[in-house]
Amino acid sequence: MVNDNGWFTEVYPKHGSAISLKVVEKLHEEQTPFQRIEIYETEWMGTLMVIDGCTMVSDRDNFLYHEMMTHPALYTHANPETVWIIGGGDCGSLKEVLKHPEVKKAVQIEIDERVTRLAEQYFPELCDSNHDPRAELLFIDGIQWVKDAAAGSVDLIIVDSTDPVGPAEGLFNAAFYRECFRCLKPDGLLVQQSESPLFHAELIRDMHHTMRGAGFATTRTLFFPQFIYPSGWWSGTLAGKGTLDRFREEDARQRPFATTYYNPEVHRAAFAAPEFFKPLLPR
Repeated sequence: MVNDNGWFTEVYPKHGSAISLKVVEKLHEEQTPFQRIEIYETEWMGTLMVIDGCTMVSDRDNFLYHEMMTHPALYTHANPETVWIIGGGDCGSLKEVLKHPEVKKAVQIEIDERVTRLAEQYFPELCDSNHDPRAELLFIDGIQWVKDAAAGSVDLIIVDSTDPVGPAEGLFNAAFYRECFRCLKPDGLLVQQSESPLFHAELIRDMHHTMRGAGFATTRTLFFPQFIYPSGWWSGTLAGKGTLDRFREEDARQRPFATTYYNPEVHRAAFAAPEFFKPLLPR
């Protein structure tokens, strides 16, 4: 909500905290069949997208999330030729995926087309690759897409979802992970945004156990800063049919594209678990 002094505030009642951003103007607001989307111009964070009252993406810090939800997984896989992005309607993850020349096909499956159309209007720099011939944008239910897909048909699945409520709730359970496992090739990987390690450690713990229960041999969580998300500290959790110890470090070092945050040193450091977090991880 925006108060009379022009501050947008997202409150986290469970954790007795909040984030506030000074708003210059409201650019857009609409209720879609799935959620309420608001677009603001802020004083310092640039353009901001808010969904159901929760900050989603801003000009200033989106590179952190989009780079860390894509490049670590892509450089962990030996040869990621086919990629699905479940969610990711702002198209930032799609843009990062398609920077990799080895990717031959990237399918973005977003349930709410309005997220993408508003991103094209208000975040055009995130949508640069929407017309890449390797890209396919589908506006359908990602859970149903995975259920209907052929077994062993994809190398990497990126679950770029909102919080585990509403349309995204079904993306955080054993049935969904089992379907992802079925669709992945023998050396396939899954990476899913996994909320704040500080606020949602139990959720991440449960994700590890549920992913392994669905058949994945190994799971690892990576950590990165994200100013506009709860606590300012975020994570992604990887699940592999085989090992996750592979890192194509030389490929990452010689990557044929620019990054703002990601590099090989960040890649390695991101997987180092904080001491308080280690007991939550499966052995």
